[in-house]
Amino acid sequence: MMGLGTKFHENVAHVFDRDPAARNTFDILTTYPGVHAVLWHRLNHRLWSWRFYWLARMLSMLVRWLTGIEIHPAAQIGKRFFIDHGMGVVIGETTVIGDDCTLYHGVTLGGTSWQKGKRHPTLGDNVVVGAGAKILGPIDIGSGCKVGSNAVVVKSAPPNSTIVGIPGRIIEAEKHKQSQRQQTAAKIGFNAYGTTADMPDPVAHAIDCMLDHIHLMDKRMDAMCHSLHALDMAFADEQLPKLEACELEKKEPTTL
Repeated sequence: MMGLGTKFHENVAHVFDRDPAARNTFDILTTYPGVHAVLWHRLNHRLWSWRFYWLARMLSMLVRWLTGIEIHPAAQIGKRFFIDHGMGVVIGETTVIGDDCTLYHGVTLGGTSWQKGKRHPTLGDNVVVGAGAKILGPIDIGSGCKVGSNAVVVKSAPPNSTIVGIPGRIIEAEKHKQSQRQQTAAKIGFNAYGTTADMPDPVAHAIDCMLDHIHLMDKRMDAMCHSLHALDMAFADEQLPKLEACELEKKEPTTL
């Protein structure tokens, strides 16, 4: 974790890489509340480690009033941490954040218990948390994860995952199922009007379930045919026609 002894430019230079609106260092130092909040937190965290608890909390309250960002002085934050826009960000006492992480406005790294001890999340390196997302409880979000806007995450996630929805679910693990659905849909000549798995659409969900069912039926039919063929059943050799999209023949309108 980084203390006050780290070079000052590390707290500012990384902003140019993550915000195309950044023009120069003076602009960042004077107009970026996320940078102000992080710089003050470095001081407040050092005061907290020296057991100046009241002073650290008092300064963090003033920073919250000035920036709209609330970071508990005890929170452990790594290098090159960036809060973009920042209004409404809340980071709890036992939060641990790795290096090169980015948070957008409205993010909450909160707890789900009133008990003492570890009750806030731990973020690995290079984690990006979208606007309005909530990560709650003593869970681990692996390095390289991306949390979608307005997601509510209450379970740990492995590295390099993408987490969306309420409650948060990992969509990277479903890529193989999406590929399977696309193949089945193409086989029967169907296009699910551009829907994706992460869209909260009940119709798209129902279509996905139907495609999964058709895929399972195809597998079972193939297994049955192989078993019948092994018993020398002649009709098992008959090949079913392929399911393909067929265009309806255009017919002239009938006149009465």
